[in-house]
Amino acid sequence: MNVVSAPPLSGRLRQVAVVGPRDADVGLERIALELGAGLAQLGLVVVTGGLGGVMAAACRGAVEAGGTTLGLLPGEDVDAANPWVTTVVPTGLGEARDVLVVRAAAVVVAVGGGWGTLAEVALALRSRIPVLGIDSWELHPPPGSDDGTRILPVADAEAALDLLRAAFAQ
Repeated sequence: MNVVSAPPLSGRLRQVAVVGPRDADVGLERIALELGAGLAQLGLVVVTGGLGGVMAAACRGAVEAGGTTLGLLPGEDVDAANPWVTTVVPTGLGEARDVLVVRAAAVVVAVGGGWGTLAEVALALRSRIPVLGIDSWELHPPPGSDDGTRILPVADAEAALDLLRAAFAQ
């Protein structure tokens, strides 16, 4: 399943989760910044875990482009959110908040990848939510358990935005 062949993305769910490491390098942060800005220009809400690294960069890009962001924090302290989160939800759920990040989105875009990113990608694939990956995980299911669900690798933020533009226009 890829983002274009997924169920129609033109309904009420106009959020895209951007997931990635909070200790991202500058290159990944640049990609996330561009992605966030592009999502905002498409009129999509950017959903993240609300902290630093890829999450902060995606939120910053979206806000600077006039968009809206939703930060689902692992803890209860609203002040832990990065400054570009426009709506803060302090879940108090720890890493379990990853489920909320994924389920709040029509599509997940993974930029880079740590263990938390892998968990979010796995949750999305299990929920049949399309996942685009930029310099992210490549998963190869073991024999017999392959249902065809995959991360769709894309080269950069521009390629991801082109696919999302087409998918949300259906």
